[in-house]
Amino acid sequence: MSFALPPKPEWHKLIKSGSRVFVGGNASVPYALVQDLIDHSEGFSDIELVHMLALGDTRWAKEEYRRLFKVNTFFIGGPEVRRAVDEGRADYTPCFLSEISSLFTDGTLQLDAVLVNVSPPDEFGYCSLGASVDICMSAVRHATTIIAQINHEVPRTAGHSYVHISEFTACIEADEPLVEVPTPPIDSRAERIGQYVAMLVEDGSTLQFGIGKIPSATLKYLCNHKDLGIHSEMLTDSLIDLIDCGAVNNRKKTFHPGKVVTSFAIGTRKLYDYINNNPHIEFYASSYVNKATNIAKNEKMVAINSALEVDLTGQVVADSLGYDFYSGIGGQVDFVTGASISKGGKPIIALPSTARNESVSRIRPFITEGAGVVTSRGNVHYVVTEYGIASLKGKSIRERAMELIRVAHPKFRAQLLEEVRKHYWVPHYQEKFPTDIPELGAIQLQKLVIQNETYYLRPLNPADERRLQEFFYSHTKETLRLRYNYDPKQMSREKSCNLVSVDQSSDAALCIVRQEGSRITIHAVGRFYYNPTDNSCEAAFVTRENQQGKGMAKRLLSHLIDIAKKRKIARMMAYVRADNTPMISIFEQANFSRLFSTDPSDVELVLNLEENP
Repeated sequence: MSFALPPKPEWHKLIKSGSRVFVGGNASVPYALVQDLIDHSEGFSDIELVHMLALGDTRWAKEEYRRLFKVNTFFIGGPEVRRAVDEGRADYTPCFLSEISSLFTDGTLQLDAVLVNVSPPDEFGYCSLGASVDICMSAVRHATTIIAQINHEVPRTAGHSYVHISEFTACIEADEPLVEVPTPPIDSRAERIGQYVAMLVEDGSTLQFGIGKIPSATLKYLCNHKDLGIHSEMLTDSLIDLIDCGAVNNRKKTFHPGKVVTSFAIGTRKLYDYINNNPHIEFYASSYVNKATNIAKNEKMVAINSALEVDLTGQVVADSLGYDFYSGIGGQVDFVTGASISKGGKPIIALPSTARNESVSRIRPFITEGAGVVTSRGNVHYVVTEYGIASLKGKSIRERAMELIRVAHPKFRAQLLEEVRKHYWVPHYQEKFPTDIPELGAIQLQKLVIQNETYYLRPLNPADERRLQEFFYSHTKETLRLRYNYDPKQMSREKSCNLVSVDQSSDAALCIVRQEGSRITIHAVGRFYYNPTDNSCEAAFVTRENQQGKGMAKRLLSHLIDIAKKRKIARMMAYVRADNTPMISIFEQANFSRLFSTDPSDVELVLNLEENP
């Protein structure tokens, strides 16, 4: 069955000066349709063009059209729109992506006309909005004048992406390729961030992610995961690899199981061809995809979003650089909220630790003047940089500050600690800032699977003050006596702070932790103290009673020996009570030798590191 196309637009009959006109955006801007309006704009002025992110040639935002158009964007993108906003010729309207459609329905931004880019009609007369359903569908449903660009390059996408040809007031036929945005090359910094983020993703999780180096790196490191699902406002080329490798099958999704759910796609021709007539990928309006309660229907929902800066309380700046508005709120808050109320969900903010060639820290003691908070300190569970994972949920301001300083660039950590000390966010006795163990490599977190349970080995750090207290008070009197050679009664905050505030460039302190959501429990600690007078070090370790016999102490000791060897330390010493046979056995299995001692209650052991390469 064939359907007659609507007539070509007679613009002076469809709109007038001062009209508010919505323009479809992202990678599917109807450029030929906008140009047709420009070509027939004589007598028009002050037309408000409303749109989301608009990629490609945003010619309408140029200075030459300032009398014809006034741009009002929900997301700043592209040099022309950004320049127009910076110069005051265009407006930026901050709004959650999930709520933009309500601006059209309640008359806050009543639309006089809508310009959309659609596929040709099928045999039933339905055109598809293709790669950009997002707020475009909402605009179509709440406008009386719909003007379409019929474009054979627009893919036909499944879901709620269809508009019948009879609903269009007018149209033009013009084939234009969708804007292509190639996947950016992944640098070493993004690579490390991606590795850390991937560690937080459990098998069976449902993912939301954006575009850029960090999402691409994260998806790269998820290829060995199982039964992942996708519920994301945006799709990129990286998704294809994740589906093709079998990591994404949507089998464990608890909302729209078996389907990838999204609202728009930005990528290359490869992606646009992939979504074309693909019944496994469904596109819905942003008001549906980004609705927090819908997002939360996915168990183990993991939301991965970025930021421009994060302050030491966990406040996230994502749309502005000081007084300069840079992008938009988008769907970050929608997905952070949805993931936070999802069963087993994890909202993650991932960002590089620095900007401007490492001259500026993105982890800041306070938000830059003029910048605005997009995501509040109460929403964020994790902040990830190339230096690790900061766990913030349920943490005090003191604990948050130390967690975030730990994942800041090392050259800014002392400065950040000094700033928060001024405001008493950390106690007076917190004098040392977190340091890394270079010998562990770029990734300071190692995943361990012990008796089918997942643990992590990492450096002990000042953010562990309370965790070490809990670890100490979990010990029995016997464990304390064997470890300390007496029965200590207290582990004060000051003492705990001293034990976790380690200069890891000289001494070394490692721990094995279990992380369940934002709850982190220390199960074993191993350390050595360096003695520069004879280039030796003294090692010790302690394991939680219910974890003993699982080999944690052996792992810690092996890492400590490796670190000491790389530092060219001559020998490692250990002093153990004679009745602590399990600990003596662990040292001896690592080739430690007993030394003669006049005290029969103690055993002195030594490992000559130069003779044991």
